[in-house]
Amino acid sequence: MAGIYIHIPFCKQACHYCDFHFSTNTSRFEEMLRQIDHEAELRKEFLQGETIQTIYLGGGTPSLAEPNWLKEIFDNIKDNFTLDLQEVTLEANPDDLTEAKLDQWQKLGIDRLSLGIQSFQDEVLTFYNRAHSAEESIQAIQRARNAGFKKFSMDLIYGFPHADHSIWEKDLSLAIAQNPGHLSCYALTVEPKTALGNWTEKGKFQPAEEDFVAEQFEMLQSKTERAGYLQYEISNFALPGQESVHNSSYWKGEPYLGLGPGAHSFDGKNRGFNPSNNALYLKSIQNERIIYTEDPMDEIDRLNEYLLTALRTSWGADFDLIKSTYGKDLKMEKRSHLEKLESEGWLVWNGNRLSLSKSGKLLADSIAQSLFY
Repeated sequence: MAGIYIHIPFCKQACHYCDFHFSTNTSRFEEMLRQIDHEAELRKEFLQGETIQTIYLGGGTPSLAEPNWLKEIFDNIKDNFTLDLQEVTLEANPDDLTEAKLDQWQKLGIDRLSLGIQSFQDEVLTFYNRAHSAEESIQAIQRARNAGFKKFSMDLIYGFPHADHSIWEKDLSLAIAQNPGHLSCYALTVEPKTALGNWTEKGKFQPAEEDFVAEQFEMLQSKTERAGYLQYEISNFALPGQESVHNSSYWKGEPYLGLGPGAHSFDGKNRGFNPSNNALYLKSIQNERIIYTEDPMDEIDRLNEYLLTALRTSWGADFDLIKSTYGKDLKMEKRSHLEKLESEGWLVWNGNRLSLSKSGKLLADSIAQSLFY
């Protein structure tokens, strides 16, 4: 089984923290979607006949697209791939959720929405340069429910610098009160070449201290657990049966095809990416050329990546799989280090599976890297 990710590289306005590939110039929006269609035709052999179980439209802001443009993409995918769809997700901003669009999305087969809420505090949304208000978020959630959507996720950002944790406390409480099936929560990160990065460099913005952010992560773990959510991945929390099938496939190392400028792909062995340049992407596809940069991986690269991704999840890393797939006996070869990490409370060793403890999730990447070959 495999997935298809479609990157829609346009936004209404630039969020001050975002370093994803996008443009606020939407003059070539329809043309871009036509060429994404064409890329799907040009690369239909990439997944070597694998059946497609998930489609994920990300960005950028896919909810800006006219539904009839999206219909052409879906029709084209049906024509070029074998489908057995379990989940079709669309990333959407609250201000785009009109009754008409919600109805048309459902008719296209979209059954899951990923809503870019980020915060329920208007002053924070203004600081982030988000296009919606807190009230619009609440209304959008209700509108999606009234339209019949059963599955949706909320994106939230924690770590906004403040004198105390009251902002995050309010955001988290309001989010859980809406009873979404899924929450994706990320720490506010200062990235280069963003407004936030520029302000930080000039001393106009001071990011929150690491301990402050860690405390909010622990609040997130506690409140979601009490509300019945499973932290099935470091940043992702779901009620039973509401885990993202598409995103889970990334962490399980399943293949996927990425379409659109800046999109990444994985064929099961090697990774690669399209250019993060709209004009270059359009020109190449129009000329029947695929400008795709492959990033070759050897067995050790794949093993280390498996450790990095598997340890982020609730199911953890499987010693038997590591031995049969990569020829490494991690349990024996790294036993002393594993036992040390377990005794320090960072790891949970359960038979042939290794996972991070609740506190270990704070140090996920560094723990995984300490186990690399």
